[in-house]
Amino acid sequence: MDQASNLKKALAQSRPQWQMKLKELGQELWRDKAGFFGVVLIVALVLMAVLAPFISPHDPTEQDLSARLAPPFWYEKGSLTHIFGTDHLGRDVLARAIYGSRVSLLVGALVVLIAGGFGVVMGLIAGYLGGRVDSFVMRWIDTQVAFPGLLLALIILAVIGPSITTVVLVLSLNGWMVYGRMTRSAVLSVRQTPYVEAAEIVGCKWPRIIFRHILPNLTSPLLTLSILEFARIVLAEAALSFLGLGIQPPATSWGLDVATGKNYMFMAWWLVTIPGTAIAITVLAINLVASWMRLISDPQEREKQFARYMAVRMRRNKNQKTAKEVTAS
Repeated sequence: MDQASNLKKALAQSRPQWQMKLKELGQELWRDKAGFFGVVLIVALVLMAVLAPFISPHDPTEQDLSARLAPPFWYEKGSLTHIFGTDHLGRDVLARAIYGSRVSLLVGALVVLIAGGFGVVMGLIAGYLGGRVDSFVMRWIDTQVAFPGLLLALIILAVIGPSITTVVLVLSLNGWMVYGRMTRSAVLSVRQTPYVEAAEIVGCKWPRIIFRHILPNLTSPLLTLSILEFARIVLAEAALSFLGLGIQPPATSWGLDVATGKNYMFMAWWLVTIPGTAIAITVLAINLVASWMRLISDPQEREKQFARYMAVRMRRNKNQKTAKEVTAS
């Protein structure tokens, strides 16, 4: 009973702190208009991907050859039935763009989890243990970085065949090295800190030290890196699908839609423009959020932003005071 009551008291005391942190985070986000805009775009993209079966006007694979290459609705021959027109098989462009977001976000999330998880673990082990383990991991990373990623994709495709699984596997194998290098560098910088030495003195084993004491202190830089890598993965998935090495018909992908629409670029520009714009908006939103995350996780950047904010505020107050004096005179 005493433990349960103490736990309830601890939770009650922690709620205001979390509420204050969330409130402070919301204020920081509202102050950074670019970051706020990026978060809004990402939330909209996630909702669009999750609710695709309910908000899509058509089945993305449904063909209607009688309506092939129909223009967007603002053209004379366009209609609201196909708001952004149709492709060469009469499939609705808007529906394919909506469903294409599911593939891009799914591949991005899976690759970040797989590549990030493996890379972070390897970086933690290499940075903390050092010696031969560190040398082996770093030579492995150097060798794989030097190996052409496209050639690796072709080898895996020849063995497995093109699919979403192949895309995730290829991008994960080509993406874990950046996590490993960054994590290793961060571990080396905190290896001799007092809290790590204290954990070693009390007899903690190295897995507990790296996962319980070191890893939580690397959350901010790793989160920022993961968001940036997410943007790179979206572009990489689109590139593989465009080259015919990724998502295959009749599945839907923004890169695949750009590839199939390039032959009709001059007579049906919307086949390339709509999925291309979706890719650009997604990458832009992710980069805006990554910049905001880097800003709030770096104390020096926060101090610079606060100084700029106060300078603008003081200048504005000075201008208002001058305007009042001029009006009064």
